[in-house]
Amino acid sequence: MNMKRTLVLSAAIAAIFPPAMAIAQSAYPARPIRIISIFPPGGGNDGICRAVAQKMTETLKQQVIVENRPGANGIIGTEAAARAAPDGYTITLIPSGHAVNASLYKKLPFDSIKDFTPLSLAGSSPMVLALHPSIPAKNVRELVAIAKARPGQLTYVSAGVGASGHLAGALFETMTKTQMVHIPYKGMSLAVSDLIGGQVSMSFGTSLSMVPHVRTGRLRALATTGAVRSPALPDLPTVAEAGVPGYEASLWYGFVGPAKLPADIAQRLNAEIVAAINAPDVRERLSSQGVDARASSADEFGRLMVSDLERWADVIRRAGVKVE
Repeated sequence: MNMKRTLVLSAAIAAIFPPAMAIAQSAYPARPIRIISIFPPGGGNDGICRAVAQKMTETLKQQVIVENRPGANGIIGTEAAARAAPDGYTITLIPSGHAVNASLYKKLPFDSIKDFTPLSLAGSSPMVLALHPSIPAKNVRELVAIAKARPGQLTYVSAGVGASGHLAGALFETMTKTQMVHIPYKGMSLAVSDLIGGQVSMSFGTSLSMVPHVRTGRLRALATTGAVRSPALPDLPTVAEAGVPGYEASLWYGFVGPAKLPADIAQRLNAEIVAAINAPDVRERLSSQGVDARASSADEFGRLMVSDLERWADVIRRAGVKVE
């Protein structure tokens, strides 16, 4: 009888005074959350981080701060995110280059899949295939025909070996069975300048770097590289639509936490990120930066991380891409 009374009393006390861990979890977040931006201030990655941080600060009633940790093509900041405590107070925004780095570099200080907890996609941004007007192609099929007739003569520029524009070009060569020459630059500013000047033939560049010059007639846009047409450029077909079925080389951005993030905290972060991305003012802000806002479930984003890693590993192997 005494034993029964003790159990009943214990249950009553537990109902009134839940365990300290349960209180701590229900109070999340109890302090500021840090979003690591793996690139310098001012770029697309940083812009998404700041837009989401501002909205989450409003909804969580807790400060969400952005900490820039640039360097080594994003590897420095990504390593810091992987090594952070799995308590929900450090998350980071990774770009599609995260999947590329796994094959581009012989050794990384983290496992690109196992050391992270996927939270949600944030957005995608197709690249634009644009030519100098001296190249007579008016569409993708004509470009492929010219490239096949003049192997090794057409050139395409990118921000460097292994950059998104380089791999988009390498994938294009592989899928069209053409041979072009990749010319890497240290950043896109000089690359675009030389493209406008006619020193090089074309580029798979971001919307922000290509579209302004397309509108002035200094470049000719043929297609975008996404799986579907970009809402920002609805009149441009995708490369797949224009003659290379199955082609896709979109840039994407998504939020992750460290591995072993508790499920309830991961679910809370997913809900907050999705709400932030779907907010009209955030969507408009991202659109102005050439990013199509797109939130997702954690599982969907996790599958994308794995599939992209495998896909770009195959492209890098077949194209023989190596970082010096």
